[in-house]
Amino acid sequence: MMLSMTHMVCAITFTSLLFLVIQMLGSSPYSSRNKNTPFECGFDPKDSARLPFSMRFFLLAVIFLIFDIEVALLFPLILSLKMKMIKSSILTSSLFLIILMLGLIHEWKEGSLSWIK
Repeated sequence: MMLSMTHMVCAITFTSLLFLVIQMLGSSPYSSRNKNTPFECGFDPKDSARLPFSMRFFLLAVIFLIFDIEVALLFPLILSLKMKMIKSSILTSSLFLIILMLGLIHEWKEGSLSWIK
């Protein structure tokens, strides 16, 4: 029992020392102008790399992805129609589409779908 405990302490110590040596050797000691500038095919960039991002476009893209995924969730309803589960599939699909339409109306009234404001 004591021998295995000694092995564990040695392994942990060796691993810690190895980690510290690798960290000290791998860190870059300085920062240059070239490292802080954006790379653009070897040329100096003509514009700033920190351009303002359109939050309206981002919100519209997220809304599109959400509605796209929700429409993809409707595809299994086709299989339920083939399995003769007509009443439950119509009820489920109509409830799902109502929730989808309510979300669309909410986004429209909120103004998230308009590009210009």
